Amino acid sequence: MEWFGRAKIEFTTAPKSLALKDKEGKATSLLQVCRDTVPPCNLNPLLFNGHMQTVWTATKSHGPPVHYKRRVFEADHAKFKGSFAVDFVTAPSADEDKSLPPRTTYFSKEELAEMGSDDDRPMLVVLHGLTGGSHEVYLRYAIESMVENGKWEICVINSRGCAKSKITSGLFYNARATWDTRQLVKWLRKTYPNRPLFGLGFSLGANILTNYIGEEGENCHFKAAVVISSPWNLEVGNKALKSTWIGHEIYQKTLGTSLRTLVNNNKAELEKYSDISMSELAKVKYLYEFDRAYQCPTWGYPTEDAYYRDASSVDALLNVRIPLLALNAVDDPIAVDMGLPYPEAAKNPYTVLCTTSLGGHLGWFELGGGRWHGKPVYNFLSHMAFEIDHNSIDPTASKIAYSTTASASKFNPILRRLDVDLQA
Repeated sequence: MEWFGRAKIEFTTAPKSLALKDKEGKATSLLQVCRDTVPPCNLNPLLFNGHMQTVWTATKSHGPPVHYKRRVFEADHAKFKGSFAVDFVTAPSADEDKSLPPRTTYFSKEELAEMGSDDDRPMLVVLHGLTGGSHEVYLRYAIESMVENGKWEICVINSRGCAKSKITSGLFYNARATWDTRQLVKWLRKTYPNRPLFGLGFSLGANILTNYIGEEGENCHFKAAVVISSPWNLEVGNKALKSTWIGHEIYQKTLGTSLRTLVNNNKAELEKYSDISMSELAKVKYLYEFDRAYQCPTWGYPTEDAYYRDASSVDALLNVRIPLLALNAVDDPIAVDMGLPYPEAAKNPYTVLCTTSLGGHLGWFELGGGRWHGKPVYNFLSHMAFEIDHNSIDPTASKIAYSTTASASKFNPILRRLDVDLQA
């Protein structure tokens, strides 16, 4: 039993964790790096369960100031046209655009033309949670130390329609919308060819980031990544939330209200570019109702459960081939414990699932108002960026088999189906 906010920390990974070497040639492992970089989790004892930690996020504390400049990208995907906004961390500036979130303005034409560098500074790509953006307090707490030490470059992908961006094609995003992340990563590799890339995702953004990393597999450009409060198994999470009054009437309704606001902010664009029933969207109260009214007809899913199964990242975790640290709180009422990928993490040496017994959803509030999750994010990513020799990683470790030689079938974690010839 936890005492005075001291959370228990546990790690789940494969029996033989990924072998690593530091830049001096000393052998270590991914599990050992995680154990060394995840500090004790001592939280505010007054927020003694997951509901209180989660609800406290609604207090909207100011958080550390982070300044951004925005670049808008036109999507290069033939099927998913439109635009999306990426906010790059910059030095404090007196300029501020009132049409954007606080401390954010657009790059000038001259600045856009000058983007690019041959430097080798590590660059962090961040994905926020549902209907969030670069301005979110939990996100700024996580990158605060990286901004302050001046060794990192950081950018945040704002999901379409979020953070006061506007959709331009009738398309928002979904839980497996990896195409904008893929486009940005390609652009970064071209524009900053010597910068090692790292990933960080929160909640729904963590689910999207894991799906992206799994889809890329051995070709992933990230050197390492951290995902925080990912819901992992969306179908399990949906059923868990609907099974209790607080889950249904507080969390499902709050999330549904946030999405309805997103729709209202982009109503003119939806009416112009899509044939989605606005009358049905106007009736939405709960998250699953939004998914039924928007995600299903937009992406072709027959039911919201089919969407949840397809978009869940729990299977994609099996195809992760970069060092990945996943942080979840066992008492998280939204990314519920029963949906966490314990068995999958135990099969993949590239992943370590770190669970804390307290913390709620994107909470981890400490005494004094700090947020614990920023510490393991900074420690782990800094260690992977500056201490680990990524060229020493054994590529044979990626050859992970999930069947015996007696079976002719093969499981593809990305297709999520057995690849067998049904006509044989």
